[in-house]
Amino acid sequence: MEPRYDTIGHGYARTRREDPRLRERIHAALGDARIVVNVGAGTGSYEPLDRHVIAIEPSDVMAAQRSHRHVPALRGTAGALPLRDAAADAAMAILTIHHWDGEREIGVREMRRISRGPVVIMTYDPELSAAMWLAAEYLPEIADLDRATFPPPTEVASWLGGNAAIEPILVPRDCEDWMLGAFWAHPERVLDAGARNATSGFARMAPEIVERAVAELTRDLASGAWHARHAALRELAAYDVGLRLIVAR
Repeated sequence: MEPRYDTIGHGYARTRREDPRLRERIHAALGDARIVVNVGAGTGSYEPLDRHVIAIEPSDVMAAQRSHRHVPALRGTAGALPLRDAAADAAMAILTIHHWDGEREIGVREMRRISRGPVVIMTYDPELSAAMWLAAEYLPEIADLDRATFPPPTEVASWLGGNAAIEPILVPRDCEDWMLGAFWAHPERVLDAGARNATSGFARMAPEIVERAVAELTRDLASGAWHARHAALRELAAYDVGLRLIVAR
């Protein structure tokens, strides 16, 4: 089967730049690990540049967008990591496990197998992401997709053996990584096809669903209806849209 991001990953790196505050949280969770495996490594966002990284990524399209600062990515999937037991000091997976489909549980267990130290996973709590205005009011189909593809953080923790911390991460209003959750204070991004298409939530929707949501939000922004309901969001520096960091030590 063709990797999903060979279809939806074109132009991803233009708006999905790493945010330094999220990077700091991830790197702190990795501790003093010197050999780090990045599973579902994509374009290399959030990979430490001062450590030895082994990047695993199934998509040629995503791997081609990695900068010269990052190591080339090996082709592979989470369900069969090509490494011996305890081969690395740490393993990380950043906003990727919802794309592992039938390999979600085995992939997380594989991360635990190959890491003798921390396993660090950034993901979403699907119930909280579904409550954000975009999914709740304009795209219930994305809420349905999130519930089907994002395992609850407590379930991910159980796959890691249960001894894992689940840390909430508030998404800054000026987050440099334009993930879908970062749209919380920026409804105008929904009208930007480039911003939309660099999120898997929009990229996996049928065109007619996206067109409906864009039309409805365009109308509500023009009439002031969106601002009447959500103007208070514009005053917040950060917001909890369900982003979670799971750290198993």
